[in-house]
Amino acid sequence: MTKIKSPDYEDTPQAPDFSKEEQPFALFESWMKEAESTELNDPNAMGLATVDEQGMPNLRTVLLKNAHKTGFVFYTNLGSAKGAELQASGKAALNFHWKSLRRQVRLRGPVSLVSDEEADAYYASRARGSRIGAWASKQSRELESRFALEKRVAKFATKYAIGTVPRPQWWSGFRLIPLEMEFWHDRPFRLHDRLLFQRSDIDEPWMPARLYP
Repeated sequence: MTKIKSPDYEDTPQAPDFSKEEQPFALFESWMKEAESTELNDPNAMGLATVDEQGMPNLRTVLLKNAHKTGFVFYTNLGSAKGAELQASGKAALNFHWKSLRRQVRLRGPVSLVSDEEADAYYASRARGSRIGAWASKQSRELESRFALEKRVAKFATKYAIGTVPRPQWWSGFRLIPLEMEFWHDRPFRLHDRLLFQRSDIDEPWMPARLYP
């Protein structure tokens, strides 16, 4: 049995000041800026939770590519498991965990596809190899061998050896517009700080509430 060590509370980072009652997007932006200077890898990494047609949950880590009042944007192959589940349910949950800061942000809300123009602009900003990879990967589908994947990469690298690499029609982005945003900060003896923002609709004002840990 693996023994899990309890945290050392003597080195707990300074707690955020929740007394300011900032709007959630401003608070998220400030936390993200701190994470960018403390997290060793991918401060924009986030857990993405969806459900399949049987209601079985799925969870994976993806990268946030844009965060604004208009929503939180990430990209994927639309034929992947997450792409299919997001289109079927129209809802998802996100979770950011910044271990260096001992903080989490949880979000829930409806999702929708970004515009073709927005997807094109982001796709064009990716490294050429990543653009080729988007063509080569049949994401989430069974792969017979690593060689088969490398063969497809070579095929599309040859096809698009000259000029731009166009965005596949089946590759795009999703925008989650949160109806809930919860900010969590680790405190000694499990007496954590939790601040929840909720709204009934995307056009309604946020209602803040503090939660018991």
